[in-house]
Amino acid sequence: MEKVTIHADWQSGMMFETELFGHKLIMDAAESNGGTNKGPRPKPLMLAALAGCTGMDVVSILAKMRVEVTKFRIWVEAQQTEEHPKHYTEINLIYEFTGKDLPMDKLEKAVSLSEERYCGVNAVYKKAMKVTYEIRVNAE
Repeated sequence: MEKVTIHADWQSGMMFETELFGHKLIMDAAESNGGTNKGPRPKPLMLAALAGCTGMDVVSILAKMRVEVTKFRIWVEAQQTEEHPKHYTEINLIYEFTGKDLPMDKLEKAVSLSEERYCGVNAVYKKAMKVTYEIRVNAE
C-alpha cells in the first residue's frame, strides 16, 4: 500500500493553499460565505479531479489504439443535496469527441477501460454515489 500525504495551509478568512507536486493551488469560498473568491471551491475540484483522471486514461488508451481525435472535452454533471452536509449523490460524465471518422467501438472501449479499470478517482466515487457516462461524437 502506497501512502500519499499533502497539506493545506490556512492563509486567511476561508482561504487555504496547497502544493501538489510543485503546483500551488488556492482554495477559497465565495464572498457570500466569508471568503474572498481567490480560488475554486473544494467540492467542484472533486469533479475536476474526476474529469482529469478519466481524461488522461482515455487519451492514453486512444493513443495506443492509434485513434486520433482533434478535440476532446469531458463534461461532469453532478447532483448535490440541498441539506448539510451538502454532497454529491450522482455524477454523469459526458465524453465529447471531435474528429474525422472516429471508430465508436474504440471510443467506447477506451472510456469503458477508464471507467471500470484505471481511473482511481472514479473507483472511489462509485463507492459513494451513482456514476454514469455517455459518449458524444462530433464529426469534422
